Formats: sequence, structure tokens, C-alpha cells
Amino acid sequence: MSAVSSWEIAVKFGLGRLSLPSPPSKFVPDQRRLRGVESLPLEEDAVLHVQRLPRLHNDPFDRMLVCQALVHGLVILTPDELITQYPARTLW
Repeated sequence: MSAVSSWEIAVKFGLGRLSLPSPPSKFVPDQRRLRGVESLPLEEDAVLHVQRLPRLHNDPFDRMLVCQALVHGLVILTPDELITQYPARTLW
């Protein structure tokens, strides 16, 4: 799970737009451990890749997830049709 997703969860929780049974600082790591999911840190290579993306999507979190998928050869799990227009592999 990307650190970008954890960041987005924390932001939405802080804005009151996401309800969780516990704060993100507890919920996210607990859920990752429970499901055997590793954390993917946000690295410079992925960050710098963002300037190469076409402006199909305005959400900075989603754009960074696309960059990470491209740089690391990963698949994005999403129903977002805008994300599927990028050359990253997607599943839903």
C-alpha cells in the first residue's frame, strides 16, 4: 500500500470526510499487518515522474499513485476511469 494512500486517508480523516473505527495512525498499520500488505514509501523517482504525466487527472494523490505504479511496475486497484487512461496497469 502506497504511503500516498495513507497520506490521503489521514487528510480525509482530518477533514471529517472519512470515518474510521480508530485514527489513521493506528488503523492503517493495523490493517496492513492484518492483511499482510507492505508499505510502499514515496521516493524521489516517482515524484519526479509526475512531470511526464499528461494532465488527465487533477487529483494529486491519484497522479502520484500512477507515478509509483509506473516507476515500480505495479498495478493500481481502482474503478477510476481517469486513472485507467494512463499507461499504468489497473484492476478492479
